[in-house]
Amino acid sequence: MKKIVLICLAAILGLGVANAGAETKKKAAETVTTVFTADIDCEKCAKKIEANIPFEKGVKEVSIDLPAKTVTVTYDPKKNTDEGIVKGFAKIKVRAEVRARADEKR
Repeated sequence: MKKIVLICLAAILGLGVANAGAETKKKAAETVTTVFTADIDCEKCAKKIEANIPFEKGVKEVSIDLPAKTVTVTYDPKKNTDEGIVKGFAKIKVRAEVRARADEKR
Protein backbone atom coordinates (compact mmCIF):
# COMPACT_ATOMS: atom_id res chain seq x y z
CA MET A 1 0.00 0.00 0.00
CA LYS A 2 2.84 2.39 0.85
CA LYS A 3 4.46 1.69 -2.51
CA ILE A 4 1.27 2.61 -4.38
CA VAL A 5 0.92 5.87 -2.44
CA LEU A 6 4.58 6.75 -3.07
CA ILE A 7 4.27 5.98 -6.80
CA CYS A 8 1.14 8.16 -7.07
CA LEU A 9 2.84 10.97 -5.17
CA ALA A 10 5.91 10.78 -7.42
CA ALA A 11 3.71 10.84 -10.53
CA ILE A 12 1.82 13.92 -9.31
CA LEU A 13 5.05 15.75 -8.49
CA GLY A 14 6.54 14.77 -11.86
CA LEU A 15 3.54 16.17 -13.74
CA GLY A 16 3.74 19.42 -11.79
CA VAL A 17 7.42 19.89 -12.63
CA ALA A 18 6.83 19.08 -16.32
CA ASN A 19 3.93 21.54 -16.45
CA ALA A 20 6.03 24.34 -14.92
CA GLY A 21 8.76 23.71 -17.50
CA ALA A 22 6.27 24.03 -20.35
CA GLU A 23 5.06 27.41 -19.06
CA THR A 24 8.65 28.69 -18.87
CA LYS A 25 9.30 27.67 -22.48
CA LYS A 26 6.09 29.37 -23.60
CA LYS A 27 7.08 32.64 -21.93
CA ALA A 28 10.57 32.53 -23.44
CA ALA A 29 9.20 31.91 -26.92
CA GLU A 30 7.53 35.31 -27.25
CA THR A 31 10.08 37.64 -28.80
CA VAL A 32 10.16 40.34 -31.46
CA THR A 33 13.03 41.01 -33.83
CA THR A 34 13.43 44.52 -35.23
CA VAL A 35 16.04 45.82 -37.64
CA PHE A 36 17.08 49.40 -36.97
CA THR A 37 18.95 51.67 -39.35
CA ALA A 38 21.56 53.39 -37.20
CA ASP A 39 23.89 56.30 -37.72
CA ILE A 40 27.07 54.25 -37.25
CA ASP A 41 30.21 54.35 -39.35
CA CYS A 42 33.05 52.94 -37.26
CA GLU A 43 33.99 50.10 -34.99
CA LYS A 44 33.89 52.45 -31.97
CA CYS A 45 30.17 53.14 -32.61
CA ALA A 46 29.49 49.41 -32.90
CA LYS A 47 31.26 48.73 -29.60
CA LYS A 48 29.27 51.48 -27.90
CA ILE A 49 26.05 49.81 -29.07
CA GLU A 50 27.26 46.34 -28.01
CA ALA A 51 28.14 47.71 -24.57
CA ASN A 52 24.80 49.44 -23.92
CA ILE A 53 21.80 48.19 -25.91
CA PRO A 54 21.85 44.62 -24.50
CA PHE A 55 21.12 46.15 -21.09
CA GLU A 56 17.88 47.83 -22.17
CA LYS A 57 14.79 46.17 -20.67
CA GLY A 58 13.79 42.93 -22.36
CA VAL A 59 16.62 42.82 -24.91
CA LYS A 60 17.67 39.24 -25.62
CA GLU A 61 20.09 39.60 -28.54
CA VAL A 62 21.83 42.36 -30.52
CA SER A 63 23.70 41.96 -33.79
CA ILE A 64 25.37 44.72 -35.79
CA ASP A 65 26.03 44.90 -39.52
CA LEU A 66 28.46 47.80 -39.80
CA PRO A 67 28.70 47.98 -43.64
CA ALA A 68 24.88 48.03 -43.95
CA LYS A 69 24.58 50.37 -40.92
CA THR A 70 21.91 48.18 -39.33
CA VAL A 71 21.39 46.82 -35.85
CA THR A 72 19.11 43.81 -35.30
CA VAL A 73 17.58 43.62 -31.84
CA THR A 74 15.55 40.71 -30.46
CA TYR A 75 13.52 41.61 -27.37
CA ASP A 76 10.52 40.70 -25.23
CA PRO A 77 7.56 42.86 -26.36
CA LYS A 78 6.07 42.70 -22.86
CA LYS A 79 9.07 44.57 -21.48
CA ASN A 80 9.98 47.01 -24.26
CA THR A 81 8.90 48.52 -27.59
CA ASP A 82 10.59 49.69 -30.78
CA GLU A 83 10.26 53.26 -29.52
CA GLY A 84 11.88 52.25 -26.23
CA ILE A 85 14.83 50.74 -28.08
CA VAL A 86 15.18 53.92 -30.17
CA LYS A 87 15.28 55.90 -26.90
CA GLY A 88 18.04 53.52 -25.74
CA PHE A 89 20.03 54.42 -28.85
CA ALA A 90 19.42 58.12 -28.13
CA LYS A 91 20.87 57.71 -24.62
CA ILE A 92 24.22 56.79 -26.18
CA LYS A 93 23.94 59.53 -28.83
CA VAL A 94 23.24 57.21 -31.77
CA ARG A 95 20.38 58.12 -34.10
CA ALA A 96 18.31 55.07 -35.06
CA GLU A 97 14.99 54.37 -36.71
CA VAL A 98 12.97 51.24 -37.37
CA ARG A 99 13.75 49.66 -40.73
CA ALA A 100 11.83 46.38 -40.50
CA ARG A 101 10.04 44.36 -37.86
CA ALA A 102 9.33 40.65 -37.79
CA ASP A 103 7.56 38.83 -34.95
CA GLU A 104 9.28 35.63 -33.96
CA LYS A 105 8.19 32.54 -32.16
CA ARG A 106 11.07 30.37 -31.11
